[in-house]
Amino acid sequence: MVDALDGIVGSGVPVVSVAPVELSAPGRPAPLQVRVSAPAVGANLPIVLFSHGNGWHLDGYAPLTAFWASRRFVVIQPTHLDSRRNGFGFDHPVFPTIWTERITDLKRILDQLDTIEAAVPGLAGRVDRSRVAATGHSWGGQTAQSLLGARVLDRDGEVGEDFSDSRVTAGILFAATGMGGEHLHPFAKANFPFMYPSFKELTAPTLVVAGDHDQSKMSSRGPDWFTDAYTYSPGATDLVTFHGAEHSLGGIVGYEVAETTDESPERVAVIQRLSTAYLRTALHVDEGSWKAARAAFSDDTDPIGRIDSK
Repeated sequence: MVDALDGIVGSGVPVVSVAPVELSAPGRPAPLQVRVSAPAVGANLPIVLFSHGNGWHLDGYAPLTAFWASRRFVVIQPTHLDSRRNGFGFDHPVFPTIWTERITDLKRILDQLDTIEAAVPGLAGRVDRSRVAATGHSWGGQTAQSLLGARVLDRDGEVGEDFSDSRVTAGILFAATGMGGEHLHPFAKANFPFMYPSFKELTAPTLVVAGDHDQSKMSSRGPDWFTDAYTYSPGATDLVTFHGAEHSLGGIVGYEVAETTDESPERVAVIQRLSTAYLRTALHVDEGSWKAARAAFSDDTDPIGRIDSK
């Protein structure tokens, strides 16, 4: 299957990656630093924002971000305040505001693209700022989906603030948590108010990626919890579910790290290529990439997952 998908997304090109790039963030309790990875060649390059999962940082997720950059996307990864590098634990006064600060981080990036382009040798003038996707894993999925239109319900069930950004036109959610409710464990209810999403406002084209063995420690619901964005939003029109995949989906965070409990280089290779094909279509690089990749995945004689579309 990987060979067939390679024929759709093409071969890679050399990548230049620069970190840390510090951005202006007045009032933020720690500096905002990002990694910028870009192809060494090419013009009119679309932008992909990537928001990491809880505790991670700009040096994680290379299996995804480096691959996308090699396929001619400019990939920008912030280190959010919840990173273990910052040391703001659950009991820190900053912690309750981190979920909204994460969203602000992504907007700060889009506000400072001049600084970002100037930080990477040879990148200035090669970026297409009209084509931007927001992507993220786990908590990062919630961060990304907020820019795509998803909202958060307050304690009374009322829809909260609109954090969407018109500069972001598509997205990918990797193992993003689903709807809130009584199934949430007490710790999640106490510490993660964003786990009460409303997906009906998420209208931007979005791909949802989940594992059918992903049992969250935050919820008593099964792995289908991580497919709620697809089930309940009008924008999430495609869902990829991988057989046997747990929360790291085989190693998108990185190989040989504690979070990768289900290491599978084959699964990661397929995710790399499927996600690239989706981005190519959603950001109008190649309108046929996603359709072709979906067909190649579905026609495989030894499927490692399934694709649903609506």
